[in-house]
Formats: sequence, structure tokens, C-alpha cells
Amino acid sequence: MRFGASILGAEGLRLTAEEKALYRAVKPFGFILFARNIDSADQIRALCTEFRDTVGYNCPITIDQEGGRVQRLRPPLARQWLPPLDHAQIAGGNAARAMYLRYRLIAHELLSMGIDSNCAPMVDIAFDETHEFLRNRCYGQTAAEVSPLGRAVADAHLDGGVLPIIKHIPGHGRATLDSHYDLPHVDQDPEELFDTDFEPFRALNDLPLGMTAHLVYDRIDPQPATVSPRMMQLIREDIGFDGLIMTDDISMQALEGTLAERSRASIAAGCDVVLHCNGPLSDRAEAAEAAGEMTDTAQIRADRALAARHEPDELDIGAAEAELSQLMNGQVYDG
Repeated sequence: MRFGASILGAEGLRLTAEEKALYRAVKPFGFILFARNIDSADQIRALCTEFRDTVGYNCPITIDQEGGRVQRLRPPLARQWLPPLDHAQIAGGNAARAMYLRYRLIAHELLSMGIDSNCAPMVDIAFDETHEFLRNRCYGQTAAEVSPLGRAVADAHLDGGVLPIIKHIPGHGRATLDSHYDLPHVDQDPEELFDTDFEPFRALNDLPLGMTAHLVYDRIDPQPATVSPRMMQLIREDIGFDGLIMTDDISMQALEGTLAERSRASIAAGCDVVLHCNGPLSDRAEAAEAAGEMTDTAQIRADRALAARHEPDELDIGAAEAELSQLMNGQVYDG
């Protein structure tokens, strides 16, 4: 079936009649959950079932469950993890295995509640100037550090039956502003960007799903990457990423114009799907209707991404936790 070119959220713990009517009409590719949608494990499972029943297909349901500051599920529903950068640094030479185990356990938690996608790995590089909203969410300070950890995180999700979403393509680490509120600019030479910021995305260009960065690379194009045909061409041709590309949240203030204008510009630039996270039902309708149906090429990418879902491999939770604790000298969780 033809999907709508959108991923949408919900207002609360269950869908309203008005939300159901919209979702039946626009048939979004998938949905995303936030803290406002989370109360109990049974409630989350019921909401996920409601999403899928409403649209009539096994749509992907995603979440931001990085660990650290950015995790929607917290105790007692899920483990409270250290920030990713702290986790990787404590693990040292064992970081790849430690990150794999961390995210394999996260995938198990998600799938147990009906959530089958996660907005990770985040392979932005941490620089001295990286804004605090992003820095300790990174995995390392060089492409050589970040790329293998990103692969470990992606593999952990896939082994756990959860689709990973690599972000923020083609690299958000040099941003000195928070793109939720402002538009960051990066003025580095393109050759340097290809050797550093863009390299982890090239190394992981075979992943099924990716999310854009809302920032301007001044020496490449004056438009934000999400709405820049030049940057989308760079992502597809130079980085070589041919998975389904969704925007970062289209409601973030880094972008100008109405939601409809932002959505149309993103699709015209080459994004496959518009992600809308926050706002009333009228905003969701505006974004989804402007995004329209997927293009033929986007539909192929969407079908390919969904085909990457499979039943999770067996996981011995006790053994995974014990190994992770040993690799981390007991410093696994925050608090």
C-alpha cells in the first residue's frame, strides 16, 4: 500500500476520535512517542496497538531512547542509563561491546511494549564547541571512535527486532546552537567535513532509516540541510545513504515558514518523510497533508526499511547485564 510521507505523534495516552480520523485519512508511515504518551507498560502496548489498528497496517512506532538525558522511558518502565558519551568513555577499549549490550537491552525494553524503532544511533561527533544539548549524547570525539560504536548500536537494535534510525545526517556535532530554538551554522571547509563529520554516516550508509540535521553548512549551501536539494544530493551521492530519510522534527524553530511550507520544501529537497513531533492536531494535519503521499522512490525505501524488521534474536538478560557490568566496572546506570 502507498504510505503517507509523514511520521506523527499523539496528544496523550490514547487516541482521540479526531486523531483516528486524521490518521485514517493521511495514513502516516509511522508514529513517534513522547513522555506525554507514556504511563504504564500496558498503556503503551494499548496505544501502539491502537496506532496500528487505526491505519490498518503494521506501521513502525519509534521513540527517542538514547539513554541519559534523552530517554522517554524511565524507571520503573526502563533502566536509567548513563549519557552515551560517559558510557563509551568508561568502557574504554570495550566500548563497542558495551554499547552493543546497552542498546540490545534497550531494544528488548522497547519491543516488549510494542515499540519497534528507535532514533539511534546518533553518530554526530563531539567537539569542544558542541552545544550542551547534544554533546554528551555523542559517542566520541573522532570519526574513528564514533563509527564502530554507531555500528554496534545499529546491530544491537536490529538483533533485537527494532529498526535503528541514524542521526543527524550529515552531522550535527559542530552546532553551537540548539536547533530546537535557533538555526546553527557550520563554516568548516567541505573537505574537512567529509573527513570528520560526514565520515560516520558514510561508514553506516547501509542502514535502513536516517534523520536529517537542521543546520546550515555555509560553504556548501545557504539553506538548512533538511530543505536543501544540494545537501540531500550530497547525502545520497557523496555519503551514499540510500535508506529512508526523515526530517528532524519539522516543528523545531531552526526552520522558517509555516509547517506546510517546511513540509513541502523538505519533500522537494529529497527527504522521503516529514517528522512532526509537537503541536496540536491541526499542526499535524497541516504537515501531513502538505507532505502528501510518498513518492515512488520513497515507497521503495520504506518497503525496504520495513523488510529489515525481524523477530529478535534470543537474549539472556541476566548474562547481558552481568557482562555489561563487568565491562563498565559496575558503572552502568545513572543513579
